Amino acid sequence: MSEKLPVSDFATDFDHIDATWVKDPYPIWEDLRGRCPVAHTDRYGGAWFPATHEGVSTIAKDTVHFSSRSVIIGNGRPTEEDLPAPIGLAPPITSDPPFHALARRLILPAFAPGPIKALEPQMRAMCNQLLDRFADADVVNAGMAYANYIPPSVIRQMLGFPESDTERFLEIAHIVLENADKPEEERIEEFVPVNEYFIAQIEDHLANPRDDLTSFLLNVELEGEKLPHELVAGVMILILVAGIDTTWSAIGASLWHLAQHPEDLARLVSEPDLMPVAIEEFLRFYAPVTMGRLVKEDMDYLGCSMKQDDWILLGFPAANRDPAAFKDADQFIIDRAENRHVAFGLGIHRCAGSNLARLEMRVAIEEFIKRYPTFELAEPEAVTWSQGQVRGPRHLPIRILR
Repeated sequence: MSEKLPVSDFATDFDHIDATWVKDPYPIWEDLRGRCPVAHTDRYGGAWFPATHEGVSTIAKDTVHFSSRSVIIGNGRPTEEDLPAPIGLAPPITSDPPFHALARRLILPAFAPGPIKALEPQMRAMCNQLLDRFADADVVNAGMAYANYIPPSVIRQMLGFPESDTERFLEIAHIVLENADKPEEERIEEFVPVNEYFIAQIEDHLANPRDDLTSFLLNVELEGEKLPHELVAGVMILILVAGIDTTWSAIGASLWHLAQHPEDLARLVSEPDLMPVAIEEFLRFYAPVTMGRLVKEDMDYLGCSMKQDDWILLGFPAANRDPAAFKDADQFIIDRAENRHVAFGLGIHRCAGSNLARLEMRVAIEEFIKRYPTFELAEPEAVTWSQGQVRGPRHLPIRILR
């Protein structure tokens, strides 16, 4: 955790890396919805945080006034020279119209229901290999020893990267998502080996083509021309980072919930057909992702005097707890019938990998509760949470009840 002044009032000085926010942001968001639906801070050079479903939805769908050319909030400001719109660093998530539609179209086939469904057998085998490591252990770290290894293993296979690089993927995700409060020059320095790694993978695929997503991206044509290698690297960074920390966090939060709610765990064990519905409630209640935008020009918007290049932190998890949008929004209802949550975002940037995330969550939870039908938190106070724009449990000690 970075050393800086704690927040005294989240309405006028919010910080998504503040220790209080990291540990339990929900009371903060509830307070903001009631008295200041769009919070502000001078930190990070100026930023805004809409806490209501209406505010989040309005900004997320507005590509006229807000740019996506950088989506991770930090102390620096990306210039047009550094990250030119409409492409950005990691398309399509950092792309603005009209390029966004072209970039998104490139990756959608890889994340369609059919190709994703085909991954299920290997996912189940992998989950069971991880569970086999615990053997007859009484306490298992469901975060660091289980949930965090599932998404990188799947993404690694999709991209055709070496199996030995799984730990490196976790390190890359940490650099991108959890070090955002570091000085900009340090962030740039940290990215040097990340860029070098992806360039090396591209060179290896050029020399040794194979049937994977990386080779597909290197050979696909956009408006009659192959993609520049730096663009391919950007797409791969997006797929790797967006596909790891987010789903790891969602799986971990789901297991954290079940460890504290034996009635929900018992229902999932005895009613396996309930799992798809439960997944949607896990996603609503514990949505892991907040997303950044940049204000394009000075303007008054939602009653706020926004300045060019102010950050916007889109609180999708806060929107999912807004009582104006969901009945009994502050309650986890495992069989909630109507659930139009925004865990995967809104507008043109809605997560292209939602099919993959749902499958990974379902398989990971199903295999865990099949192996361990009863469990509880071993040390509730020992649970730690990630900081930054993706929230999920990291150290998650769970006691197996036999």
